[in-house]
Amino acid sequence: MKHLPLFFDLAGRRVVVVGEGAKAQGRADLARSAGAEVSRLVPAEARIEDFRGASAAFVATGDLESDAAAQRLAKQAGVPVNVADRPALCDFILPAIVDRDEVVVAISTGGTSPTLATVLRGRIEAVLPQQLGALARLAATFRSQVNALIVDPARRRAFFRRLVEGPAGRLAMQGDEAGARRAVLSDLDAARGRQVPQGVAHIVGAGPGDPDLLTLRAAQLLQEADAILHDDLVPPEVLARARRDAEFVSVGKRKGRPSWAQADIDAELVRRVAAGQTVVRLKAGDPFVFGRGGEEVDALRAAGLAYTIVPGITAALGCAASAGIPLTHRRIASAVTFVSGHSALGAKQPAWAAFAAEGHTLAIYMGASEAASVRDRLLDAGSPPSTPVAIVENGTRPDQRVSSGRLSDLARLAAPHSQGGDAGPSLIIVGDVAAYAATSATEPSQLAQVS
Repeated sequence: MKHLPLFFDLAGRRVVVVGEGAKAQGRADLARSAGAEVSRLVPAEARIEDFRGASAAFVATGDLESDAAAQRLAKQAGVPVNVADRPALCDFILPAIVDRDEVVVAISTGGTSPTLATVLRGRIEAVLPQQLGALARLAATFRSQVNALIVDPARRRAFFRRLVEGPAGRLAMQGDEAGARRAVLSDLDAARGRQVPQGVAHIVGAGPGDPDLLTLRAAQLLQEADAILHDDLVPPEVLARARRDAEFVSVGKRKGRPSWAQADIDAELVRRVAAGQTVVRLKAGDPFVFGRGGEEVDALRAAGLAYTIVPGITAALGCAASAGIPLTHRRIASAVTFVSGHSALGAKQPAWAAFAAEGHTLAIYMGASEAASVRDRLLDAGSPPSTPVAIVENGTRPDQRVSSGRLSDLARLAAPHSQGGDAGPSLIIVGDVAAYAATSATEPSQLAQVS
């Protein structure tokens, strides 16, 4: 390391700031925020006596000669000094800072690229919850009690990790201080009796496949999970965002392949949460759009177990956007319906006659292998054979494939997307908006015919 990162307690200590502009004011404000007593000096009036006994000095005059003169005075007084934008004159540097009350993150590039440090700060700002300081205060509140109760260092570390990553931590960051304290006290009671602490399940949408389309909440929970029960359709790039020591269990269901029954998934989820684990049930797309998340919530409710639901970008939204298709359009489509190409035994059948109406977009999940049936039902319901259609396979992913054409040719168009073991998940879009689809082989369709 070029610089050793250190955090100094400046409460009640004197800090000297030389300069009158915005940069000097910013450094004075920063020192005051850490509890320092700030002495502001005009460059021409600075004397060595002004620096003696100070803990640190900041110089930001904007003039090289004035900066150098103030820096020499600080050095002669034995005070470490930082000179704005002049790394060669600095004893220490000022990092980019992410401030979450008790939690502070400092980012430094050693003075080589302040812009890069600023960019990294913005990214970290977006990831760290605003209420993170409340979580630190919660841990501090119970530190002495936990240390006295749990002697074994490994068990103590596990307890604090659960406090940070488990129900208490989430309640603290949601602003529920009383609920967070109750959760910690419950875990302390369990620790006294060596009982199993309460677990929690998070039903999480992984989005359509691009890991950058994960929600911030989903990314955070993947870092907290003890176990991740994931669909077969969740790609490795998304799983790579999870905590490295988490347990990964593939519970996917794929047509024509051995797979988990839904009842077995429900039972496994309940078993793990009841055993005290933090479990992420990771589903492709959104868990409540053809994801059977509702059934898993029913099982958790029946067992009296805690759960949360984190929505994801569903396939229709992700695939349509990735293929350049607006699901609604002011001139040609004012309604959109999501429908499954497969129906559960005994479930209500879709109202195909309503789907055939003009100005209606139809997004059909898991429909590539049922393309002929979909075509026939829509034609029987009155849709014109010339209705534009598009099929998006592996939408948002690097290997995305798009085919477009007319409803009458849907079965032929779908064949390459439904055959072979390597065929990825496909979405069918039916309606005039499908003419916007951009395929890998052709430019986007001319829109004059549908506008």
